[in-house]
Amino acid sequence: MNQTGKFCPGAGEVRYLTSLLAGAVLLPVAGGVWAAEQQGDGAATTTTVTTTTATASGGDGSRLDTITVEGNRLYDMLPSEQTGGYGVDAATVGTKTPAALRDIPQSISVVTREAIEDQNFDTLDELAKRTPGVRVLSNDDGRSSIYSRGYEYDEYNIDGLPAPMASINGTVPNLSAFDRVEIMRGPSGLFNSTSEMGGIVNLVRKRPTDEFQGHVTGRYGSWDQNYVETDLSGPINADGSVRGRLVIDNSDTNGFVDRNDNTHQTFYGALDVDLDEATTLSLAYLRQHKDITVNNGLPTGADGNLLDIKRSTFAGADWNRFEMQSNDYIAELTHQFDNGGYGRFGARYSDRQANYNYIFGGTGVDANGGFDARGTGGDIDQQSLSMDASYSQPFDALGNVSEFVVGTDYKRYETDTVRSAVSAKGRNGVYFNDGLGDGPTSFDGIRNITEIDFLDPDRRGARISDQLETLEEYGLYSKLTFRPIQDLALIGGARLSSYQARVTTHGNNDVVSSRSDDGKVTPYGGLVYDLDRHHSLYASYSEVFKPQTQTDANNDLLKAREGTQYEVGIKGSYFNGDLNARMSAFRLYDENYAASVTGQNYSADTGKRRIQGAELELTGSITDQWDVIAGYTYLDTEVKDGDEEATFLLMPHNMVNLWTQYGFEGGALDGFRIGGGVTAMDGFHSSQGVEAPGYAVVDAMVGYDFTPNLSGQLNFNNILDKKYYERVGSTGTFNMYGAPSNVVASLRYDF
Repeated sequence: MNQTGKFCPGAGEVRYLTSLLAGAVLLPVAGGVWAAEQQGDGAATTTTVTTTTATASGGDGSRLDTITVEGNRLYDMLPSEQTGGYGVDAATVGTKTPAALRDIPQSISVVTREAIEDQNFDTLDELAKRTPGVRVLSNDDGRSSIYSRGYEYDEYNIDGLPAPMASINGTVPNLSAFDRVEIMRGPSGLFNSTSEMGGIVNLVRKRPTDEFQGHVTGRYGSWDQNYVETDLSGPINADGSVRGRLVIDNSDTNGFVDRNDNTHQTFYGALDVDLDEATTLSLAYLRQHKDITVNNGLPTGADGNLLDIKRSTFAGADWNRFEMQSNDYIAELTHQFDNGGYGRFGARYSDRQANYNYIFGGTGVDANGGFDARGTGGDIDQQSLSMDASYSQPFDALGNVSEFVVGTDYKRYETDTVRSAVSAKGRNGVYFNDGLGDGPTSFDGIRNITEIDFLDPDRRGARISDQLETLEEYGLYSKLTFRPIQDLALIGGARLSSYQARVTTHGNNDVVSSRSDDGKVTPYGGLVYDLDRHHSLYASYSEVFKPQTQTDANNDLLKAREGTQYEVGIKGSYFNGDLNARMSAFRLYDENYAASVTGQNYSADTGKRRIQGAELELTGSITDQWDVIAGYTYLDTEVKDGDEEATFLLMPHNMVNLWTQYGFEGGALDGFRIGGGVTAMDGFHSSQGVEAPGYAVVDAMVGYDFTPNLSGQLNFNNILDKKYYERVGSTGTFNMYGAPSNVVASLRYDF
């Protein structure tokens, strides 16, 4: 068997090559030995691995054929755009070097570049809608909230470096600059201590390539959807030690809602420089811009029942707007040591500005067809800095390969927000054209309201808030993966953190509330036991803490929320890691969250929640031609003490995700690809009693390769034209229809 491809050629054979490819060393692996010989000129690295491996049940070793692994400079892991298909056998989320999915004792999903393009995902929230175990509360184009296990992802990492993510700030990223998306569910406080309970999203950048490549993609579809992307990459100097990449895209669509004009733009530039054969400097700049006509959804009837009206109905004014731009500056220095160790320093600075001013429904529609309207405006200025330095070292212990990781990190988030909310128009000023019983179809009244600057402090009735939130954290961490026997990995780690959270409320007299902790310890533990060459049992214990912005009776910030999760499961890896399966069960506790104090305007840190559930997932390539992403999620939430958690009610108990595609080779259908899928969930409701029934939406795709360089694709979304609400909110707003049936055509030319 001669194979050129991913660095983990087989789940039970050489699964532990993960971090060892860095150096030319001889270490025992999976009961035998492997020998690595590096060849390279600084631009590319080829590692030849020869293994002798015993079977899982024991017996004589048998020699495997040579496996050649060509690695890029990001942890020696090939990008998914090169390996193709939907399957990867390793991930970097929640780790510092790539680890086989079976060796990470938590729930991980990886969405490859091919899966992103097959389903026409432009933004992270579009991808999340079809990812097992993830729930999206839809909002504007690229401004939705993404949840897992009942909690919103409030950060996203780029190559392991975090920055804040919030739907209201419009910081949900576009995807054109990224090779794959890695999603971890559940607390991960060892390397991300102050993140939310739901887990981590890690976006892995497209890297400059050793050889020239490029493509141009164009798409056009229903509601004047149009998208253009250019991606160019390759060596800059003669020996290939300096390489660059440039990605530019522009997306413009009116959307299915009337007067909903949305524009997204991305500019991404990257430069990789090999300082020597073992050291690489990587620099990148990412700029994203959004210009959106805000659509906050529909009101309900006054009785809280959802309206049955045209899905194109817009409950806003012509002047509704949201504009955001973000700039990310990224630097990374990596070194591969002769002893197999791997060192990395990374830094990311993010600068975001957003401003918005819009009007939306404020109450349910009464019997005469009238409703109040409300509006809000805001300016947001956010800066964040994150840095991380780590060292990973494999070592031989008891005849097996173990590994330790040590490191330190720092992050500082600063968000300055000026916001206003006010009633914009009285009940008698805004009407449906027809009575509610006749099926109203027009929102002309709210559309024609004269533009209001909601941040104008002189405007009668305005309520202005001006707050500066700052979070600063330093951390030291370590993790040990110890293999006392071939089939068992014991994983333990701890983190020591110092943090300070501060909220400054600006006014005639500034009010400062803060809380700090100089010795917060976050432990982590897990084990993985290999049942055979394809299956592993795992269990893990993880913690995380999350500073809060609510204040107590003394106007001090409440102590941080603390999350604890227990997870057990079984993972499978098949076809040399191209197809991965997982079955897991978890229980998560969230303590100290802010709870209201009766009759007072402050909070107490007495809240307790319990979240538990189970997940099934199958992702990857069944054959070279057949790919699949499938999953089932069960979620049960309970508030044990404190206020009812509104978002928990919006989490369905049962969700199903399926997408599959098949590419024909030979015969009359040679060059054709077909695909299809379904997204389904049972009913859910809001804290205000607005209920939505469950739904199932069916999508399809057909593609054709006209030449080796030119391909086309048609995506058919909601092909049964299911009319459904994908999100509910209050009687006044945030009741969002899912998109009607639509089609998008695309062409791609590869250089």
